[in-house]
Amino acid sequence: MFTRKIYHRLVWLCLFLAAAGCPFAQDLPYRVAGHPWNDTLGNHRVVLQVNGAPGDAVYAAIPWRRRDPAPETKAVIVTDTNGVRVKELLVISNTREWGRMIFRPVSGAGKYYVYYLPYKGTKGDGWFRGNYTPPYQDTDKQWMEAHRPKEEDGSGLPHANIVAMEARTAFDSFFPMEVIATDEETRQMIRVHPDPFLVFPEDRTRPVKMTTDLPCKWIRSGPLDHFRGEACRNEYYVFQLALFASRQDINDVKVRYTGNKYPLTCFNLEGRDARGQFFTKRVDVQKGKVQTLWFGVDIPSGAKPGEHTFTVVVTAAGGIKHESRITIRVLDKLLADRGDGETWRGSRLRWLNSSLGIDDSVPRPYRSLQVHDRLISGKTADIRLNGSGFPASIVANGKEILQQPMAFVIETDKGLMRLPDAVLRITKRQAGIVSWESIASDRTLTLHCAASMEPDGYLHYRIRVSPRTALVIKDMRLEMGVRKTTAAYFMGMGLHGMDCPQHYDWKWKGPQNAYWIGNTDAGVYCKLLGATYEGPMLNLYHPPPPSAWYNDNKGGFSLEQKGDMVDCSTYSGERTLEAGKDCAFEFSLLVTPVKPIDTHSQFTDRYYHNGSKPSPSDEDVETGIRVINVHHASTINPYINYPFLSTDSIRAFTGKWHKKGLKVKLYYTVRELSNQVTELWALRSLGSEVLADGKGGGYIWLREHLADHYNAQWFTPINGYEACDAALLTSGASRWYNYYIEGLRWLIKNTDIDGLYLDDVAYGRDMLKRMRKVMDGIKPGCMIDLHSNTEFSIGPATQYTEFFPYINKLWFGEHFWYDKMDPANWIVETSGIPFGLMGDMLQSGGNPWRGMVYGMTVRYPWFTAGVNCDPRAIWKIWDEFGIADARMVGYWKDGGLVKVSDTAVRATAYVKDDGLLVAIASWAKDTVRVKLDIDWGKIGWRPEDSVWVPGIQGYQEEARHGSQDRLELAPTKGMLLWFRKKGSR
Repeated sequence: MFTRKIYHRLVWLCLFLAAAGCPFAQDLPYRVAGHPWNDTLGNHRVVLQVNGAPGDAVYAAIPWRRRDPAPETKAVIVTDTNGVRVKELLVISNTREWGRMIFRPVSGAGKYYVYYLPYKGTKGDGWFRGNYTPPYQDTDKQWMEAHRPKEEDGSGLPHANIVAMEARTAFDSFFPMEVIATDEETRQMIRVHPDPFLVFPEDRTRPVKMTTDLPCKWIRSGPLDHFRGEACRNEYYVFQLALFASRQDINDVKVRYTGNKYPLTCFNLEGRDARGQFFTKRVDVQKGKVQTLWFGVDIPSGAKPGEHTFTVVVTAAGGIKHESRITIRVLDKLLADRGDGETWRGSRLRWLNSSLGIDDSVPRPYRSLQVHDRLISGKTADIRLNGSGFPASIVANGKEILQQPMAFVIETDKGLMRLPDAVLRITKRQAGIVSWESIASDRTLTLHCAASMEPDGYLHYRIRVSPRTALVIKDMRLEMGVRKTTAAYFMGMGLHGMDCPQHYDWKWKGPQNAYWIGNTDAGVYCKLLGATYEGPMLNLYHPPPPSAWYNDNKGGFSLEQKGDMVDCSTYSGERTLEAGKDCAFEFSLLVTPVKPIDTHSQFTDRYYHNGSKPSPSDEDVETGIRVINVHHASTINPYINYPFLSTDSIRAFTGKWHKKGLKVKLYYTVRELSNQVTELWALRSLGSEVLADGKGGGYIWLREHLADHYNAQWFTPINGYEACDAALLTSGASRWYNYYIEGLRWLIKNTDIDGLYLDDVAYGRDMLKRMRKVMDGIKPGCMIDLHSNTEFSIGPATQYTEFFPYINKLWFGEHFWYDKMDPANWIVETSGIPFGLMGDMLQSGGNPWRGMVYGMTVRYPWFTAGVNCDPRAIWKIWDEFGIADARMVGYWKDGGLVKVSDTAVRATAYVKDDGLLVAIASWAKDTVRVKLDIDWGKIGWRPEDSVWVPGIQGYQEEARHGSQDRLELAPTKGMLLWFRKKGSR
């Protein structure tokens, strides 16, 4: 039967054969060069052959079908095979479709190279600066005038023949999906095919990359209504249908399936978000644009080998539709891992919709919540609720934090509103979460409070104010009165860690939305929520503040010390509430410390952290390092946040060091994403869901292949790898979080890593909780350490407090000026001690004397600000003393063991049965002489008459002092003293 579609294809074939006689791109040899050339010449060239006796000039016409805009603004360079540049070059025309030129064949007959995307730039460690080389002219004017053609076809001159179109590397290649169709070819196709949109199926190995051009290969194939693929049993198989809006805008694209035996999904139209909630997406395709739909077919292990055929029906507004017949030949081969181990299969796209780790189970090291009436108890906090659902009591370490119950207050010009007693109801009671709600109401409004508590001491509140009549509100605020005996320190709301101020007022400005108040035994963190982004506010993420709290800058925060209480008030200011229009507030609390301090781990799990040289030497190992952090931009883990391309090397590296008793951790986060990502083009098809929109630019590869609508970030040339690492900014919370969690599970299972090194991440605490559950579920004891730069995340301890329950160690050190930080700033923002953590120093090698007061050293052998960090001399003393088994008693502890005669000098004691190590450090402006007063009664033994000052390179000279001697300390310096028990030797 002579169908309409067959007729259209015959007409299309006739038009194609009758088209102007240009070489068809598919017939030109496209290849990758045998050896990469100097990339400043560009990543693409045309190989020409000049035959015979060419004389003084030859003509070349190149149908290069370029996707880049404005080729006329970019230089063309011609060289011979020895790299000698041809100076006599006259570019007649340079468009996206054709390049026509005349040049002088300086080496006579033979091959010549035409480079058409050269650039000038500098590749730095972390950045790229450069641009395409603009056209320039140094051709001899007499030669140029003598050979300037009257016609563009170079009549009368010998013609150079095209040998091949070459890419510098396979990763640079445009073929076949970025070799464009000409405008005329596209117009002819549209004339022949009257459908509102055309569909081009593609295999997973040929991802569609362009949205404003058609690939030339589609001109030859034409649009198709069928696709054939091949998969294995137990494989998650993916394929593409590209929609070309040829004649009109295509709005509200949807798909349905008929005849399918196995589950199907279209990633562009549906999925599960980072919280595990199912969602659908609206897809519109503007006229003249291409939108790719990526599909996944879940083929079970028991699938019967043979052909599986089904239909994908694509519909759009206006009743238009297209049916594609999909045939997948299922092989008898069984894949054990769904195909995840071979990135080219694309099976890991299903990870985008994973809900792994989203459940109500209890993450380690916490225990199930217990509920007794209104008392909810976890491992680290006890919360007693009042009838309104707010904490009447918060207890940590047996110490009460609140002086009075927390309250959400509504104030009008008549004073505080007194609502009838609320009704409190427990709505969920699980081991990993307890939820409750309360409702209070009168004739003017209803106040609804919905809240929950988790085992780590985290509470989350949503408050909804529902007016029944119009109300003029003077203020709505959250009041928290903290006992003054608890409120030793404060940080947040624009303040660095410090002694709690007497008075403080703050308005919404800068990347701040949280505060912490407390001491090293008990404290509470409060975060104001409701903005579109709720992760740590980095210098890349400065979202608008939560609207309810901000209230057009009428809101703010105030702190006032009043007698035995420190009053913390988060207010929202004046507003008018409309009848029937709710006003919603949201906040969270975290009770601190979130865990007991693990000093044994701090003093034994010593980090080797060398970005360029991830392998320590045998000598390094002998100094006691136990944990290797493998940074990105190394030969082991080359590409930022995408370690899957080097899993073989990671596995081998991990296995080697496990045999020597060391742990291996990996850099792997999500804030930026390497351009090496196998799934890059599928992610691009999702719009800005995963990859953030932006102005483009950056490294040349990004400009050539992504073109626009991306945000260029980190760049690194990788030693030993030809392809550079050019990262893209991600969009914050997205389905890539789900991929990341599944990727973490896969990495631990398949490479045996022992945890992660996180570097200023953009996700929130829910992700850390998922990570901890997944890691401990596969390999209990995995470690996470977190690094931050105080200029990148303003006040990182404030930004990341909600992470603390699930990490093991801090490295808050970049742009921390240790010699200028007062003790309060040290303990609150650097040490981690008030939160149950400990940390390491970084910037300029830290301050070793002050660091020892908090049990901190630098990491070996990180290079920073001209300093190669080397704590090995201090580690040696640690081991000689046996500090890992000692009890750490800091100056911050009530009635500490060591008092110093000068309050500008602080001391920490490390106590054993037969020895005492005392670290002292000075914050005095001048040199001071101090005397120590040690409570030997609490220690339980008497020391020798003299104290040993062990020699430590770069720290102190060896000496002995009498136990009552005054010790001289220079500004910012200190001393480490070793007292031995009398008769212990």
